[in-house]
Amino acid sequence: MQSLSGNFIAPLNPYKLSMILQNIIDLIKKNVNRGIEPEIFAPEQEKFGHYSTNAALKLAKAARGNPMITAGEIVDKISETAPRGFFEKIEIAPPGFINFWLSPKTLQNELKIILKQKQKYGSSNIKHLTSNILLEFLSANPTGPIHIGNGRGAFFGNALANILKFAGYKVKTEYYVNNARISEQIKNLGKTAVGESSDYPYVQSFYLNKNQKLKKQLSKLSSGEAGYELANHIQKLNRHFIEKKLQIKYDAFFNEESLFKSKEIESALKLLKNKKLTYEKDGALWFKAQNFGDSEDRVLVRSAREAGRAGAPTYFLTDLAYHINKFFKRKFGKAIDIWGADHHGYAPRLKFALKALGVKEELFEIIITQFVRLSAGGKEVKMSKRKGDIETLEKLIDEVGLDAARFFFLAHSAGSHIDFDIKFAKERSLKNPVYYVQYAYVRCGSIIRKMGNGKWKTGNLYLLKTREDLNLIRQLICFPKMIEDIAKNYQVHNLVRYALELSRAFHNFYEKERVIGASQDLAEARLALVKGVQIVLKNTLELLGISLPKRM
Repeated sequence: MQSLSGNFIAPLNPYKLSMILQNIIDLIKKNVNRGIEPEIFAPEQEKFGHYSTNAALKLAKAARGNPMITAGEIVDKISETAPRGFFEKIEIAPPGFINFWLSPKTLQNELKIILKQKQKYGSSNIKHLTSNILLEFLSANPTGPIHIGNGRGAFFGNALANILKFAGYKVKTEYYVNNARISEQIKNLGKTAVGESSDYPYVQSFYLNKNQKLKKQLSKLSSGEAGYELANHIQKLNRHFIEKKLQIKYDAFFNEESLFKSKEIESALKLLKNKKLTYEKDGALWFKAQNFGDSEDRVLVRSAREAGRAGAPTYFLTDLAYHINKFFKRKFGKAIDIWGADHHGYAPRLKFALKALGVKEELFEIIITQFVRLSAGGKEVKMSKRKGDIETLEKLIDEVGLDAARFFFLAHSAGSHIDFDIKFAKERSLKNPVYYVQYAYVRCGSIIRKMGNGKWKTGNLYLLKTREDLNLIRQLICFPKMIEDIAKNYQVHNLVRYALELSRAFHNFYEKERVIGASQDLAEARLALVKGVQIVLKNTLELLGISLPKRM
């Protein structure tokens, strides 16, 4: 065991990882300079250290050596080069892990950084190589109201955009409106509106019965024009709902119809033909998708054999033209699309097509969100637009509230299914996770108000040395690394988990340690700690889009 004592003051760097973790990374890299990229992680149990690394295991494997001996060599070097007083101790654990315990002084100094940086803590102004990102999400078809399944993309995309911006990326958000007059869904919507079909049975009850003026106007139009006008009306209502009730603001709404008006569909076809990526077969125009890894070639323009659709572009061509617009006309450095589960099989063909046009795979990412199952009274609620039975997102928010809907949706990874329990989401107790987190924030504000909004003295932070004090600081300093990781892997649900872990640490601190009523010096030190929690919780909840109540 290595025991390191003394004093250490971390240098201030507002735009990187927490300085604690950055220092550990730098120390390891400095002493393991042999082409090895060690992993550093925070063990779930404190007995394995505050941080741990597998550097010795990786190095020994590459050199065919003994990882325990290699770990000892690394620890000796780190002990010589680490700032005095940075670690409380360093231990080696079989089969070769190196575990680090931070000194109380190190933790106390990181709290000073939080209090100084405030809302900038964990953010970055680093210029990233692919910082010019277009994030497209939700993009629900304008053929009906936004349903619960759409909510996953809405909340996930909004939170991811917030996090990427906070991490220093330049991000634009966009909603793609599928409103082309030529599309089958718009035509079928129009046929329903004028009484020629019943493909969208909810149209009458949701829209036309509530707007007789609109109903009369549509009745005078052809089914194609009626579909286009009704889709625009529906999109207007959906946009109002998104901005006012979901509280999501987009940088742009991009109309599919504009691709036809600007002749970008024709331009996309010309580009593909010039690159010799197309061929004709059975009267249709095909893209050579198999040449780039797809399971089969894809139709771009339908054949004359398709009644009523001869020469019409496929959805694939329209979507490809839209993404050519993103990369080649508007010149975004990276595009991220968030799609629903029903588009899972469609994603590869678009990626292959863009690859054929020279777009690097890592510059175009598609994130698929999975289905939501809604339960009411112990029974699953079935949703079907075709049957006219739609469980709208607006109805859910009216029932459980925006914060609960957001939190419960974001608590799951995009790739996992959600079982949404309405009764649990509505519960106003500490059993409800969103209530639990918000209550932690409210408690922080209450303590600060009761202390007369007094000043906290960072010179007294050395008094923060109980288990609950230090556990709470350790939770706080995880925030910058959490943001950096999510900006790379898009696992937004980890920020929800972090909010719960920080809140749990704070509630434990609140129950076991005194702020009000402690000696003056200790009260000032703990008030500073409470303020630090308030800062980080505020940052976390704002990134997730959760409100910050003053009282509950």
